[in-house]
Amino acid sequence: MKTGEVSAMPPLPDERDPDPIPLSALQHAVYCLRQAALIHLERMWAENRFTAEGHVMHIASDRPGSRKARGVRRETSLSIASKRLGIAGIADLVEFHPGKEGETPYPIEYKRGKPKLHRADEVQLCAQGLCLEEMTGRPVPEGALFYGETKRRVVVPFDTALRRLTEETAGQLREVFTSLRTPPAIYKANRCRACSLAELCRPKATARPARQWRDRMLEALLAENGS
Repeated sequence: MKTGEVSAMPPLPDERDPDPIPLSALQHAVYCLRQAALIHLERMWAENRFTAEGHVMHIASDRPGSRKARGVRRETSLSIASKRLGIAGIADLVEFHPGKEGETPYPIEYKRGKPKLHRADEVQLCAQGLCLEEMTGRPVPEGALFYGETKRRVVVPFDTALRRLTEETAGQLREVFTSLRTPPAIYKANRCRACSLAELCRPKATARPARQWRDRMLEALLAENGS
């Protein structure tokens, strides 16, 4: 390694630490915490057009490699981790931009489709930034999402709000993994229709008993207060 370059090797795991949360689980959890539990706790998976297209997008970046162009070092399929948050995974691409004080990591995540209204992709990318900050000791102020449909990078600043959401999501996942309990279904038409696990999750069927119980309790409470 040349002088001034940042080591990107992940920290060695401590045998006393719990298994790290996969970086991809954070993206799933923001989209739907139940989906994250079904995939990463109950080991359920089903392909649909969207997941298949996403898999194709990642084929090129899944090959570990390193090259340098115009002074920027580019590492593909890079193992990263944060002991503080208990998360670990593989970054599609990390650019290391040179500067007066050393290299600044710049994570880039490949996604199919186009930018979304929710922040699931941004949280996954921010988690990579937090890992790189901890591993390198260098601030990581932003990264980028590259979408296959638009063929463009979307710059994502790692501001206070996004960092907080990322850390809160990691905490929610840790609670799910520790309790070994899958959250109940909450039916949201747009997200549930696009989910590859819709047939396994059956959100309408599993959510109905909870709604019926809630309605009965509300009716009983209103009747008691009215008497």
